[in-house]
Formats: sequence, structure tokens, C-alpha cells
Amino acid sequence: MKFYQVTLNSIDSVKKFVDVTTMLRCDIDVLSGRYVVDGKSIMALFSIDLNRPVVVRVHDDEEGLLFRKNAEAFLTVEEVQEDPEEV
Repeated sequence: MKFYQVTLNSIDSVKKFVDVTTMLRCDIDVLSGRYVVDGKSIMALFSIDLNRPVVVRVHDDEEGLLFRKNAEAFLTVEEVQEDPEEV
């Protein structure tokens, strides 16, 4: 499992983010505070606070590398080291 911090501060960035995540075979979660939503759902993403960076959880290490490569425009932090839910 890989974790990345991303910024999705416009409608266009959310749409492009969903385009990237739907290409991946594994599950993608987006964590915002105590909320966890499906990273492949544009409606779910618009239901959370996108005024601040969010954490993306990629459920497959190989797919995580592919996500990082394709989502560079959104990355705030290259990779989050630990699970934010456990801290």
C-alpha cells in the first residue's frame, strides 16, 4: 500500500485526477480528515473538502508507482511514509 499527498484545487484537476485513477486496476481511496472516499468517483471527490491537500491511498505497490508517474501534477508530497489513519 502506498500513500501520497495531493492537491485538487479546481474542477479540472479533479477531472484529470479521476482520469488517472480509473486507469488503475486497484482500489484508490482519498482521505480527508475522518472521511474516506473512492478515488475513482468524481461525485465522491466533490463531497469532501478539497480546499486543503488530501491523502491518496493506493492499494497496490506496483500500481502506486504508476499512479505517482501519472499524477505528478497533483502531488504535494512525493510519498507519505505511514498510514495517516494509524497516527
